[in-house]
Amino acid sequence: MMLFYSTKNPDHKVSFETALLTGMAEDGGLYMPEKIPKLTAQALRSLRGASLAEVAFLVARKFIGEAIPEEVLQEICETSYNFPVPIFQLEEGSLVLELFHGPTGAFKDFAARFMARCTSYFLTKSKAKRNILVATSGDTGGAIGSSFFGLEGVNVFTLYPKGGVSLLQEKQLTTMGGNVKAIEIDGTFDDCQRLSKAAFADRAFNDKFQLMSANSINIGRIIPQSFYHIWSSIQIAQNEGRNKLLYAVPSGNFGNLFGGILAKQMGAPIYRLIAANNANHPFIDYLKTGNFQPQESINTLSNAMDIGHPNNYYRIDHLFNHKVSRVREMIDGAYFTDKQTAEAIINVYHDYGYILCPHTAVAYLGEAKFRKEGMTTVTVATADPAKFRESIEPILESKVPMPENLEKVLTKKKQAVSLPPTLEALETYLAKVIS
Repeated sequence: MMLFYSTKNPDHKVSFETALLTGMAEDGGLYMPEKIPKLTAQALRSLRGASLAEVAFLVARKFIGEAIPEEVLQEICETSYNFPVPIFQLEEGSLVLELFHGPTGAFKDFAARFMARCTSYFLTKSKAKRNILVATSGDTGGAIGSSFFGLEGVNVFTLYPKGGVSLLQEKQLTTMGGNVKAIEIDGTFDDCQRLSKAAFADRAFNDKFQLMSANSINIGRIIPQSFYHIWSSIQIAQNEGRNKLLYAVPSGNFGNLFGGILAKQMGAPIYRLIAANNANHPFIDYLKTGNFQPQESINTLSNAMDIGHPNNYYRIDHLFNHKVSRVREMIDGAYFTDKQTAEAIINVYHDYGYILCPHTAVAYLGEAKFRKEGMTTVTVATADPAKFRESIEPILESKVPMPENLEKVLTKKKQAVSLPPTLEALETYLAKVIS
């Protein structure tokens, strides 16, 4: 059975169930698999033409083992990934992996749906309860809320920055009701994340409210983010002349990028990864200098990436044995301004008739910067552009199509409580609403 250890103490090991239902180790470390399983050449060949659900099942079995019965895990994968994942070709050798066709229009649906179904299995088995505390810079909260909505034994409390998410993102966060509650924090996403981490680091607080994390500090969020990297790279690599795959990943908390790292280390045919940042770029600075210095976040067009202290840097640093030279062997990185992001949105629309969300535009800029002849580049598209139409429409001077499922959300009434970014205020609120 695969065990998971804390990045702060490799001798502290727990089961997948414990790692999932706690999220963060008691010592404040992040859980990591004790080994990264490998996909043999034969296994990779057998997955050509396989569905995402089939790939997810094979990969999940390697991490989860017998913790979830095989037939249950297969059903989890099939019901988690029952929506399309198109690969759009802009031009020969330049592809866009569209990860936004799930129920909330964002790539976070991949991890959230898998995580929710695994959580439901364990809680039903043990008749336990959990209160999920999640900080969001935009899409995470909507995906987690949607995935956990109505599940017995689970409440979801979403912390989001006041004025720091798009209108549609806020509607998704604040209109579900039921067991999903939104908390508008007077501050930035980093304030939300600090508050969440403080709650998990306070053992008495954590025990009092039976907290569970659904941010990418939770390994249950990271493992499924490897699924689509593995699946897509296998399918793309089948095509003649498409063996050197370069994946450009828009990066905020770096869970998406870490999913790509896991995929590559497992044997997926990915040549290199590109970490694409906006004006919040401590990781890019780290790649250049070898020093990681968190910064206060800055508001940008690509708001879901406005993170000045990315959690998953610590997983990356740990995995590569604290040697930036080893990180550089696998990852390139660059950051881009809002002006460059807007220009990319305009250019891609004019050249290909294709609309990029601001985050995907940042990834496209990274792809363009590091593209080389003979390579196939994959821009990882993380959100439906309709989620950011108030930003994109003035840039393009054109309407952005709105899918019906997202349009419906806009008519719903906001339900949220406003709090300052303090643990005391959060404790008072939670004590009132948790029975």
